[in-house]
Amino acid sequence: MAEAQPNPAPLVLRLAYAAAVLAVSWYVMMAVHELGHALAAIATGGGVERIVLPLLGFSRTDIAPNPQPLGVAWAGPIAGVVLPVLLFMIAKLALRKRCHLAQQTLCFFAGLCLLSNGVYLGLGWLDRVGDAGDLLRHGASVWQLIVFGALSSAAGLWFWHRLGPWLGLASPRDAHRTAAP
Repeated sequence: MAEAQPNPAPLVLRLAYAAAVLAVSWYVMMAVHELGHALAAIATGGGVERIVLPLLGFSRTDIAPNPQPLGVAWAGPIAGVVLPVLLFMIAKLALRKRCHLAQQTLCFFAGLCLLSNGVYLGLGWLDRVGDAGDLLRHGASVWQLIVFGALSSAAGLWFWHRLGPWLGLASPRDAHRTAAP
């Protein structure tokens, strides 16, 4: 007997949800990254002139004065990976086996933050623009950016791998096959 084909509507809804999660995650990832720069600037006696979070394009934080430019430059990518992972871990502990969709969404978000910040620094030294350029100008070594990029990117891919088929887009009946880390 042939297996019944799944209703295409749930797939369409899951894809729409995935697109929305991706768009919101990208924007929030930039905000968390810039928050790291801003908090470090304030903590080191600097000032935040403005944080730019464009709908399209890349974010930036304008700091003046900036008495600790190396620390402020590192703080964006570090906060950009640590805070999302902490948020995921807290939610996983709080939700336990409940709310699979929330756990998967936060797992995806943490993976996106790890991967995007990792690629940003791990390859950014080639063009020496953005944070990678700032880090190199203020004394960081290329190998540090590569190591941060490799570790962060690998962790992001691990988070996404734990989502299972289709990055967590498996049907609800297959939810038992996808386990967030």
